[in-house]
Amino acid sequence: MFADKIKAIRGRFPRKSLLGQFLRYLVTGGLAFVVDFGLFALCLYVFDWHYLLANLVGLVAGLVLNYTMSIVWVFTACERTLEKRKVMEFSLFALVGIAGVGINQLLMFLMVGVFDWNEMVSKMVAAVLVLMWNFGARKLMLFRERKE
Repeated sequence: MFADKIKAIRGRFPRKSLLGQFLRYLVTGGLAFVVDFGLFALCLYVFDWHYLLANLVGLVAGLVLNYTMSIVWVFTACERTLEKRKVMEFSLFALVGIAGVGINQLLMFLMVGVFDWNEMVSKMVAAVLVLMWNFGARKLMLFRERKE
């Protein structure tokens, strides 16, 4: 039963096509966002941390999950540009993520601090924009070529 569900999911998200990779990255990003958003809300509302610090904690946890899933599920049909240099690969992956964090933090500052939007709505808007940045940058820098 479970194996049938896995096969159905694989059929919907073909790993060789760019669309399939983006859809897989969307699922991965969604899961990473749940972790990110959950920790953000926990730190913001339970621990009463400043929204930028709470945002950073969530983003770091989401980054680690995103990297792991990108390697084992999203870009498996691609040659990994730096596969043999894993520290360098993770560093570049993280640099893209850090740029994404910077973009996210800037968006959060603008939406919450300048335009006085709700923190949770702002978090969702920023997450969608940063998801597109992260996929494009990581695909171009780390997972460009197809496997033979």
